[in-house]
Amino acid sequence: MTEIGFYSLLIAFLLAGYSALTSILGVRCLKEKTFASSKNAAIAVFGLLTLASMAMIYALVTRDFQVEYVARYTNRSLPMIYTLTAFYAGQEGSLLFWAWLLSIFAAIVIFQNRKKNLELLPYVLSVLMTITFFFILLMVFVTSPFKTLSPVPFDGQGLNPMLQNPGMIFHPPTLFIGYVGFSVPFAFAIAALIAGHLGDVWIRTTRKWTIFSWLFLTVGNLLGAQWAYVELGWGGYWAWDPVENASFMPWLIATAYLHSVMIQEKRDMLKVWNILLIIFTFLLTIFGTFITRSGVLSSVHSFGQSSLGWIFLLFLGIVLVMSFNLLIYRLPELRSKNQLESLLSRESGFLYNNLLLVGMAFAILLGTLFPVISEAIRGLKITVGAPFFNAVVTPIALALLLLTGVCPFIAWEKSSLKNFLKKLLFPSIFSIIGAIVLYLLGIRSSFYVLTSFTLCIFVLVTLFLEFLNGTRTRHVFSGEGYPKALWNLVARNKRRYGGYIIHLGVVLIFVAISGGAFNIEKQITLKKGESFDLKGYTLRYDALSNYPTANKLTVAAILTLFNGGHKVGVLAPEKSLYRGQNQLTTDVAIHTTLKEDLYVILAGHDNDSATFKVLLNPLVVWLWIGGGVMAFGAAIAMLPDRRKRREMALTEADIEKEIEREISAIRMSRPPQMGIDKRNR
Repeated sequence: MTEIGFYSLLIAFLLAGYSALTSILGVRCLKEKTFASSKNAAIAVFGLLTLASMAMIYALVTRDFQVEYVARYTNRSLPMIYTLTAFYAGQEGSLLFWAWLLSIFAAIVIFQNRKKNLELLPYVLSVLMTITFFFILLMVFVTSPFKTLSPVPFDGQGLNPMLQNPGMIFHPPTLFIGYVGFSVPFAFAIAALIAGHLGDVWIRTTRKWTIFSWLFLTVGNLLGAQWAYVELGWGGYWAWDPVENASFMPWLIATAYLHSVMIQEKRDMLKVWNILLIIFTFLLTIFGTFITRSGVLSSVHSFGQSSLGWIFLLFLGIVLVMSFNLLIYRLPELRSKNQLESLLSRESGFLYNNLLLVGMAFAILLGTLFPVISEAIRGLKITVGAPFFNAVVTPIALALLLLTGVCPFIAWEKSSLKNFLKKLLFPSIFSIIGAIVLYLLGIRSSFYVLTSFTLCIFVLVTLFLEFLNGTRTRHVFSGEGYPKALWNLVARNKRRYGGYIIHLGVVLIFVAISGGAFNIEKQITLKKGESFDLKGYTLRYDALSNYPTANKLTVAAILTLFNGGHKVGVLAPEKSLYRGQNQLTTDVAIHTTLKEDLYVILAGHDNDSATFKVLLNPLVVWLWIGGGVMAFGAAIAMLPDRRKRREMALTEADIEKEIEREISAIRMSRPPQMGIDKRNR
């Protein structure tokens, strides 16, 4: 199977290069057969990479330790589910997974555009196959996933214990899908620049691709946060680690792009800005890959030192130079037909939103690269920690939250200041009352926290009014009941109200993050039978349990949890020692409510006593709920519009019949001299 895998990659490498070249040649030489050949080659690349992926999975499942990758990331005692996740756990496997996903997306693009966008498709395919070519090149000539060992070891090294978590099943694939998915809108943007089709066709064509990629990147980031929360045993979910930052930055730029494209669609403005945003979104996905593989920055997520770092940096530079050259070449044709008419307009609101999101991404990029910059300038690597990121990001995030509540009240082109203030009156009063109540309840230790909760109330009221007013209006004009009116309101305006649901999820995430200001942490040593009280909770240490599994030895402390004197459950924080790896891991025990998480870590133990680190983390569950709400809103925004689908399904004969009916109706309702001659339709 190793030979099948390697030669599949080699042939895919040749065909990807062939497809990238012949896609362009087919257009330049006006040869339809040449372009058809390039499409067939791209489909063949998908088939070959699928075969190579199957060969890798087969080697993993059969424990073929002749393959170096299998020996490095699995062993005989590794559970099958984590044996399968080893496919993308290491550097070589993740490259294969990336290339395979990209080939799938390229095949889907070919199928979707078989009868449309024929002017752009050759260039789109060339860009996608060039990116695929680069990733396969790495696997064929630099770091092969099918490299063999001699002699063959009896057993492998096994998967890193920190990766043996359910998060490994979901987090990397969703993040990869988000990363790779942005290659499609990037390819369409470059194709539009090459072909000179600089309207909004490429934007409308890739809108769902962009939302799809943004959705998976959102879910991937949140799954990573949840994994860190339950696995690392430090009580938090976001540490501003370089690789965390690398996945957050393209999300910020993509979010700015999703807002900005609406200005181009509505007002034919910001063409250059939109192309820049999608270019930088793609570049930041490659930058994230560079960080994990270069070893230039210390991270718990990185693969360590590697020769791939400079190759990714070179690819990043080439893409940047070529993209900017194309953009500069087309600048005269990208001039906006309209201008910003008022600072108080929906366009201005989206522009402020964009500037804040891009500013946040730039600040995070600067903080992430600061160790490299400081070492280059002063010869001393200075690491920037969480205090810097929190201090810079917090005010920007609060300004974005304010805009989230204000923008729905602003009209396109120009808004009346009087009407704008009138619409703001009720949400403002409600949020001020909420702020006073929160202050009286004791939320006064931090200005930022009180401001965040106040703005959350403001945005929630705004969103409620948007849904209420829309539903009421539909009820009045259609006579539908309120539930049906709400359903049809969302169904007929999926993009708008899907966006509002996403904003609701964002508010819930702000609530969860703000709750972090009230964390309580205690450390206590207990003997068996002793108890510990914390904010109404009582933890009683009952026993210490030892049990072996196939690949580890686990020690669990058994704690009975009481709340207000009533037993609510049993918690069992653990420590595990993995066989053959001599690495100790911590598995926390968490009792979750809508109000707070009781988070218990087994810090140490002996025969008579055990030491526990106990944290009370308020409102954390709303982070995961908010993420689910955001995903739900994005899914709604992606749903097809039934009216547009019906219009697209109409044939010429259908249109002819519609015109005939309209003419007949007009003739019947007007005098003969006012009729319309069919010849003059």
